[in-house]
Amino acid sequence: MRGALALLLGMEEDIEVVAQVATGDAIVDAALVHRPDVALLDIELPGMSGLDAAAELREQAPDCRVLILTTFGRPGYLRRAMDAGAAGFLVKDGPVEELAAAIRRVLTGETVVDPALATAALSAGPNPLTTRECDVLKASVDGATVADIATRLRLSESTVRNYLSSAIGKTGTRNRMEAMREARQQGWL
Repeated sequence: MRGALALLLGMEEDIEVVAQVATGDAIVDAALVHRPDVALLDIELPGMSGLDAAAELREQAPDCRVLILTTFGRPGYLRRAMDAGAAGFLVKDGPVEELAAAIRRVLTGETVVDPALATAALSAGPNPLTTRECDVLKASVDGATVADIATRLRLSESTVRNYLSSAIGKTGTRNRMEAMREARQQGWL
């Protein structure tokens, strides 16, 4: 997909693709070497998420504008992308001409957001989970026990149980696996 997009965007007269990387942890280094005006990032990447890379780009390459292009059009991801400094957020189902136009708009300083996703994000409200509740849910992803999570996060087991209980309540689910699924589905993790 990355190669096909680069090829199609490269056919635009005013767009030059200067780099492509396969992993999220290679994004910042590539941006520092190639100095792109706009970085087109996906959310779910090996090594580092596109959201984390966007935040690092904001710090290390502030002149590089970030446009998130993803399959995962979830309100929580949109909020996290904007918090990370992204200038745009689009879902991959649009034509390449719309993507090229969005890149041009982001380059002029505009913020570009998929309209349907913007509406959904406004009606969804903010992420109800605290950073620690998210950390505990992420640490439980592989079926880890409370003791395992406590060790990984350097917390007491009772603190882990409290965070899990709170996350379960806030997500309206019955257990931590359902809470994690719901939080992922909403784009909170």
